[in-house]
Amino acid sequence: MKKLILILPLLTLFLGGCFWEDEKKRESITKGWSPKTFFTQAKEQVSAGSMDKAIELFEQLQAAYPGSKYALQSKLEIAYALYKSEDYDSAIERLNSYIKLYPNHFSTPYAYYLRGVISEDKSRSILDDYITDNAQRDVNSVRDAFNYYLALIDKFPKTEYTEEAKTRLIVLRNILSRHELFVAIYYTKKGANIAAINRSKYIIEKYPNTPSIPAALHLMAYNYDIINTPILAKDARRVLAKSYPLYTPHYSLED
Repeated sequence: MKKLILILPLLTLFLGGCFWEDEKKRESITKGWSPKTFFTQAKEQVSAGSMDKAIELFEQLQAAYPGSKYALQSKLEIAYALYKSEDYDSAIERLNSYIKLYPNHFSTPYAYYLRGVISEDKSRSILDDYITDNAQRDVNSVRDAFNYYLALIDKFPKTEYTEEAKTRLIVLRNILSRHELFVAIYYTKKGANIAAINRSKYIIEKYPNTPSIPAALHLMAYNYDIINTPILAKDARRVLAKSYPLYTPHYSLED
């Protein structure tokens, strides 16, 4: 009994010491800040353009207050900060993880939407509005964006992001069809006429009602002439004249 009496104070002292150490560790992590303060400070860093510092604060917030609503929101904020830092792949990885962990959370539609936005920007160049055309480059990220928006519309058809996603799909379809047209033109220049015809058909079947359709018909007729199939060339020109009577070729087959 005396031993037990002696042990209890020692045990109490030991547990008290552990508690004090835990509090010290917690204090070192939190800096004495509340979750809201952490979040506010991190957002200020985002506004200032200090993305690395913002990400560091968001991660400290998650470590200090893992169960708070701010910790959950900070996961999306980190993805956004990575996106603004042009670390597109890491941002999308974070969003994929978020969607997997919180498939039905009210903030998850935003994660779907942001994936699309990031993939779109990944394919852009600052010269696209003046000189270049992203349809002439690799369009894998454009396809990814297209599929991300489709997934958003399918999973969350009535969210505030859905209408914007539908609008973006129209833009992306036009880019994808224009890309196929550039490929068909390339094949025509190289003398791969059958391949050019097949690409033109693909545009018509896969991307109806896009601005590339009349050029695809015109190019198809040209290639049919080259391979000496006048009836098919005539049919293509008939459809072109009927559907797009004012069309004037805007592409060139000159190198």
